[in-house]
Amino acid sequence: MSSAVTSTGRVRWRTIDLVTVATLAVAFGVVFWGWGKLYAPLSGLALFSFPPSAALLAGPWLIAGVVGGLIVRKPGAAFATEFLAAAVSTVVIGGTEWGLTVFASGFFQGLGAELVLFLVFYKRFGVLVAMAAGGLSAILEAFYEWTQPFTAAWDFGYKLAHLGFLTLSGVVVAGAGGWLLTRALARAGVLDAFGPGRDAVTEV
Repeated sequence: MSSAVTSTGRVRWRTIDLVTVATLAVAFGVVFWGWGKLYAPLSGLALFSFPPSAALLAGPWLIAGVVGGLIVRKPGAAFATEFLAAAVSTVVIGGTEWGLTVFASGFFQGLGAELVLFLVFYKRFGVLVAMAAGGLSAILEAFYEWTQPFTAAWDFGYKLAHLGFLTLSGVVVAGAGGWLLTRALARAGVLDAFGPGRDAVTEV
């Protein structure tokens, strides 16, 4: 899945782009909130008895920026989708146990996905780019989490393990998973007004 568009086309936002980012943000905000409720019991399972391994569960919180960037394909779309989804999960629905720190997480996660798309000049949107976007989103989130109280007592080995687990989840769940979700939506015909929809037509 790739697309090369004109410079003007990449920069100019249409009304449908704005509406789509807002819609995705609300939808993923609900997912973020729900996943937050499941996180505590899941992370407490014996499978995650090594504390840093719970970062494997972080992928679903990183996916909004990847999907928003892959669909809208405009500068700022990945960041806006992720950050607004975090805002929805925190403010609109009723909040999470992490409070306003979710805003910071949304900022760094969205920034990571956005930077990858920026580095490819918003011209490539294949699975490798999506995985890189999910991975960098996870890396920036991990660095931010190292500043938080729940990792303050960890030694550097624990922090590196946390970084590795979180990056793996970002690459696989948010990156590859986000790409597959975008591809499925395109093949279902709901993205005909966007690049993924046009790509799906050319693949047939």
